[in-house]
Parts: sequence; structure tokens; C-alpha cells
Amino acid sequence: MTVVLPSLVLALLCLLRAGAEVPVQLGFSAKKFAGTWHVAAVVSNCSVFLKMKDGMKSSIATISFTPEGDLAMKLVWPLLDRCQKFELLFQRSGPAGHYMAAQEKRDLHVMETDYSHYAIVHELQQRGQEPSTTLQLLTREQDASPQLLQKFKELIPTVGLTEDILTVLPKSDQCTKAIS
Repeated sequence: MTVVLPSLVLALLCLLRAGAEVPVQLGFSAKKFAGTWHVAAVVSNCSVFLKMKDGMKSSIATISFTPEGDLAMKLVWPLLDRCQKFELLFQRSGPAGHYMAAQEKRDLHVMETDYSHYAIVHELQQRGQEPSTTLQLLTREQDASPQLLQKFKELIPTVGLTEDILTVLPKSDQCTKAIS
């Protein structure tokens, strides 16, 4: 019984965390958020990310908004021999700063941003049996200050992830031309 009780408590805590509401930036402004961002750091329990994280470099995201208020994202990830492009469309869902991509089963929250230097974005993806959680530190410049990295690290446990799977992505200008 003494072994079962802690396991039950842990299971209940995980369920509570999974159902917890992810906050969004108060007074989120799509106009201020639009533009080019660099993915400076990522922490995720996604199996694909975990396999590739050691070889990843900083990528570029260009964010725009449709007249309906949906978020359009163009991503360019540097790979060994090429630049991989992705285009995603997220429909606004609820408060400004919360978006969903139904086909990819992605739920995206802009948790925090100052618009001119950094943004912290939370993404939950339902793929197969296990949902994956990703937290990204986006920066307007490729460099992330130690203070921003510390702020990012402090948010990691609040979304159910651990710092041991954090990857601070090295700078790369490999795909800067591919984004345009």
C-alpha cells in the first residue's frame, strides 16, 4: 500500500497537469507579434525532437496573420545538406494568443512576449497515443541573453517538462536566404 499510494498520487498529478490551462500573453497583439523570429531554445518530450536535438541548429520562423486573425507560420530548419521548409496555419481559438491547427492536431499558446526581443511559445501536439509538449524560446535576434534563458528554464517545469531535455540551439545563417 505504501508503494501504491505515491504512484497513484503521481498519476493524478500528471492528469491534473495535462488538463491544466496554459496561460497566454495578456493583451496579446498580433500586429506586434508578426515578423521574423529565431528559435533559440527548445525543450520537448516529442520522440522525433529527442532523436534529432543534438544535431539541430537555430531555425527561422516568419509569422503573419490572416484578415480573420489566424496565425500563418513559415519555418525553415537547417539540416545537414539542405534547408527544410514548413508552412503551418493555426486558427485562432479562444483568447488572442491561443491558436489551433486541426489537421496537425497542434494547440499553440503564446505564453509570454515583449514583442521586440523574445517570445515563449507552448505547443501541445496529439500524435498517436502520447501527446507531446514543446516549449520554444523565440528571439528577434539569434542570440538569447542569459537572463532570457533563465526565464525560459524557470517555465520548463510548469508545463510538465524537465531541463535535461532542453536544447539551446547554436546560431546558424545556413537558411537565411531560404526564408524569403
